[in-house]
This record gives sequence, structure tokens and C-alpha cells, in this order.
Amino acid sequence: MTRAPFQVLVLPYRVLDDGSLRYTLLRREPSTGGYWLGIAGGGEDNETPLEAARREACEEAGISPESGFVQLDRFAMIPVDSVCGFLWGEKILVIPNYSFGVEVNHQKLTLSDEHTGYRWVTYDDARRLLRWEDNRNALWELNHRLTCHLRKGLT
Repeated sequence: MTRAPFQVLVLPYRVLDDGSLRYTLLRREPSTGGYWLGIAGGGEDNETPLEAARREACEEAGISPESGFVQLDRFAMIPVDSVCGFLWGEKILVIPNYSFGVEVNHQKLTLSDEHTGYRWVTYDDARRLLRWEDNRNALWELNHRLTCHLRKGLT
């Protein structure tokens, strides 16, 4: 498989019986930083960002690829040296990072070896735990969209 020049971020969420929202964050293995984040990974071969998001969510957390994924408008360019180095040569310095939410109301998460644990947390707790501002921006957009839909009774 060939690593495609883009990254994905997937933010799993669930809607509780009382209508409140919870987001899951995964804790990275200590040798790779030990920080909290959503599901993150890169595209492979000719995958679209959505296909990569579905695959990464399944590989890293056991989330069914048939789950309800929503692509967010939030889009960031991230430095290649923080992801996979200069894999595509010295001229490609940044790659796009696409963001998605995925509803996992009744699924049990099964973590890959990349992670040591996960937590279901409130929006405010997730914002405090996330390391990168672009991840907090994606969380804000997802939370805003979901909150508006819940108020309108569309979920």
C-alpha cells in the first residue's frame, strides 16, 4: 500500500437518552506522545478521505464502516514532519487533514495497539483534553451541528 498525501481526523460521538452528547477521545501509546485525540490516520493508495476515515475508524477503534459518518467543513493543512516526514519529497511540506464525525451510539470500541485507552467525555472536557487547536475546531463544528440538529429534533 502507498501512503496518500492526506490525513483524516474522526471524532466518534453518541447521543445519550437525555439528549446530551458525548465524544470519545483515544489516548496515544506513550512512545508516540501519550496525548488524547480523535481517531487519526492517513489515506492509502487511491482512497477518498471518507474511505480512509471509515478504514481508520475500523482499524483503530473497531467502529463499523457502515456507521453514520459526516464530513465536516473544517479543513486544515498540517506539516508533514508531524505526520510521516518527507515521504513525498522535499517539496511537499504540508498535507490536507479532513475531519469527520461518526455516530457510535451502541457500538463497543475495540482499540488498536496505537492507543492505551479511551474516554467518553463532554464537549468541554474534550476541548480541554485535545492537544491541537485544529482538532478543537473540528470538535466545535461537530458539536455545533449536532446541537442544532438535536434542538430541531432531527437526530
